[in-house]
Amino acid sequence: MSLKQKGFMEGGEKPWRNNMKNHPAPRRLRDFTGMKLLGLIGCIAGIILGLQGERGILGAGGGDALTGVSAFIALYILLVPAVRKIEEWERAVVLRLGRFHKVKGPGLVFLLPLFDRISQIIDIRIRVTDFAAQETLTRDSVTVNVDAFAFWLVWDPQKAALEVEDYTEAVVLVSQAALRNAVSSNDLSIFLERGDLIEKQIQAEVERQTTEWGITVQYIEITDIQIPEALQDSLSRTAQAEREKQGRILLADAEIQIARKLEEAAEIYAKNEPAMQLKILSILNEGLKAGNSMMLVPTSITEELKANDMFGLEALTELRHKKKTEA
Repeated sequence: MSLKQKGFMEGGEKPWRNNMKNHPAPRRLRDFTGMKLLGLIGCIAGIILGLQGERGILGAGGGDALTGVSAFIALYILLVPAVRKIEEWERAVVLRLGRFHKVKGPGLVFLLPLFDRISQIIDIRIRVTDFAAQETLTRDSVTVNVDAFAFWLVWDPQKAALEVEDYTEAVVLVSQAALRNAVSSNDLSIFLERGDLIEKQIQAEVERQTTEWGITVQYIEITDIQIPEALQDSLSRTAQAEREKQGRILLADAEIQIARKLEEAAEIYAKNEPAMQLKILSILNEGLKAGNSMMLVPTSITEELKANDMFGLEALTELRHKKKTEA
C-alpha cells in the first residue's frame, strides 16, 4: 500500500491510516481464548470420567469425581491467567488494584491472582507511520499537498500507557499538525530546494511533544509534494529560463577567461618576435594540413612574410627576373 494518504473520506470520517493498529487488545484476547478452551476441555473430560463411576451419577464415586472437577476449575480460574508469555519485543504494563505496579517482560510473567492485571502490551520496535497535510497554503499563498512518514519507537512503556490514551494515533495527529505548521511557515521554494531543513523542523516539533509520552521520533522524510497544474507550468518555464541564464553566464565567464589568456599571449608575442613568427608559420602549417587549396590570411601577415622573405620568395622572383633580362 502506498505511503500517501488520500485525505478525508466521504461523510466526514477521519483520514485513512494504515498503521493505526492496536496490538495489545488482540493479543490478550487470543491468549485468554486459548486458555479458556483448554480449561473447558479439561472440565468436560473430568465430568465424563465422573459419570463412569461404579454407583452412577449420584453415587459416591460420581460425587468425588465432580468434586475434583470443581477443584480443577477453581484452580484454573485462579492460576492459569496469572502466567503470561511476553515476546522479546514487547513489554507488559502491570496494574495492581488499579494502580501502576511494574513493567514486565520479556519471557514468562507471573501475576498475583485477583490483584494484578495487564493493562497493555506495548511493542517497543521501530515503527513507520505515514501522514499528510491536506491542501495547506504555504507562506507565499500556494496550495500544496505534502505527504511524509515518520520512524518512531516507544522508549518508556510506562509513560506511553499512562500519559496518553492511544499513543499511536497521538503520534500521527501531532506529526500531521507539525507538517501543516511547517508548510504554512515556509515558501514553496524552500520545500523544493531545502527539504532537509523542513524535515528537521518537523522532527524537532514532534519530539518536543512526544518525549513526555515516552516516545522518540528518529527520522521524518517528506515523500511527495503536489502542487496545482497551472503552477507546475509556471515553475517549469521559470526553471527553463533559469537554466538558460546559467548557461549564458557560464559562456560569458569562458569568454572572459579566453580573453585574458589571449591578452597574456599577445604580451608574450609582442616581446618575442621569433615566437610571433613561429606562430604565423604554425597557422599556415595547420591550413596546409587541412588540404586547403586556398588560404585567406591577413595582409599584415603576408607583408611581414614578404619583408622577412621567410620562404625565399623574393630571392626566387629576382632570380627569375635576372634570367629573363639575360635572355
